[in-house]
Amino acid sequence: MFKAPHDYRFYLELLGNASRRCGVDVHGYVLMTNHVHLSATASTATALPEMMKRIGEVYVPTFNRQYDRTGTLCEGRYRASLIEDENYWLTCLRYIELNPVRAGLVSSPELYPWSSYRAHGFGRHDAVLTSHPLFLGLGQTPADRQTAWQTTCGGPVGADALVTIRRAIHSCRPLKDALAKEDPRTRVALVESGV
Repeated sequence: MFKAPHDYRFYLELLGNASRRCGVDVHGYVLMTNHVHLSATASTATALPEMMKRIGEVYVPTFNRQYDRTGTLCEGRYRASLIEDENYWLTCLRYIELNPVRAGLVSSPELYPWSSYRAHGFGRHDAVLTSHPLFLGLGQTPADRQTAWQTTCGGPVGADALVTIRRAIHSCRPLKDALAKEDPRTRVALVESGV
């Protein structure tokens, strides 16, 4: 999906534009070499699919022209899992932002330039992101939240949580149903796109 820094930058530009146009708040992301993870809240039931479609309609032909190739970049369509239990929200964000560390690409998440970790852990401005209330609840000030997030991401996501999250994503099933009365169209989704 990505071969050079300009590919990552272009995808992030498309993600920011498409999310605003489609009414999707992106709370976290990581762009890996062959897949993308997002944490996002859609304003309507069709907003997330429309956003992913818009990105693909522009990114794939541009990538193909640039690298003299044809065809799709991903195996099938994206997968999404609703995060229905707020206890999983921060774990899912950690799952996303620690992905480069788990993959052995970097030793610490702030060293990876293509994720939302620098915004959450160090306050770096990121026009793609919209803060989620659960993240804002980590502290009274931005500095408090950044310190709390650095501490939270100081260790790996546990093995049980990894299995639960991966099963939910791959089966497109929700993560726990503790907020059943909430409108399902506005719940946060964990999204994976790529091979």
